[in-house]
Amino acid sequence: MIYLHKILPIFILPTGWIVLSLLMSLMTRRLSLVWFTCFFFWLCSTPFISDRLMAAVENHQQRLDPKTMPAVEAIVVLSGMLHQPPGFDVPEWTEASDRFWGGLELYQDKKAPRLIFTGGWMPWQPNRLPEGQQLKTIALTQGISMEAITVTEKVSNTAAEAKAVYDLLKKPNPQNPPQIILVTSAFHMVRARRLFEQAGCQVTPYPVDFYTHSPQPLTILDFLPNAHAFQTTELAWREFIGRFYYDLIRSQVNEKSVA
Repeated sequence: MIYLHKILPIFILPTGWIVLSLLMSLMTRRLSLVWFTCFFFWLCSTPFISDRLMAAVENHQQRLDPKTMPAVEAIVVLSGMLHQPPGFDVPEWTEASDRFWGGLELYQDKKAPRLIFTGGWMPWQPNRLPEGQQLKTIALTQGISMEAITVTEKVSNTAAEAKAVYDLLKKPNPQNPPQIILVTSAFHMVRARRLFEQAGCQVTPYPVDFYTHSPQPLTILDFLPNAHAFQTTELAWREFIGRFYYDLIRSQVNEKSVA
């Protein structure tokens, strides 16, 4: 299933639309389709469009002061911030490294006695150590005690992360759900929070790794295409697809339970 989750969205992301549109234009020899593809590609590649899509995904969230956060049972840091460069067995940070430092920030402010890293792992990298284990090693070098850190079992998507964390923290009384601070990228927070709440956790969000910036006057550069803007558009688009998918699954489950 994880392969399907990763492959199927490609066909409804901007890249997939552009490729399919070009193929259709070649098959039908319609010049109008070529012009449409060029125009769509230009739109998706402009900061004017990508910034607004990402702002909608991040849902006007703001970076929070860790001192204002409530005390909870555990701080949960989601995977997705390390990659393995070739030739050397040491992971490097991606743009999402704020997830790790945000989690440490909260723990050092004594917002929870327990720091949980999720064991992000993909089946096409069978020999790679789960990300949570790598993050645990780094956290130990930052002075976090071994006893305070927990790593979940191997997980390959957000829904699996939510279930794994709930299984670690669940209590005999379902009326008393585990209380967590959830740390993940701002664009991912809305979907992640829903999934953790559906799993049974009481969630206080702590969004980090923001893509949107403070409002600035528009310039000509906002309408000129660039690769970073296209990547941001795809990221926002993929997140919308993920939210729609899980909302659809939830509605089907609710219909079955009512029936």
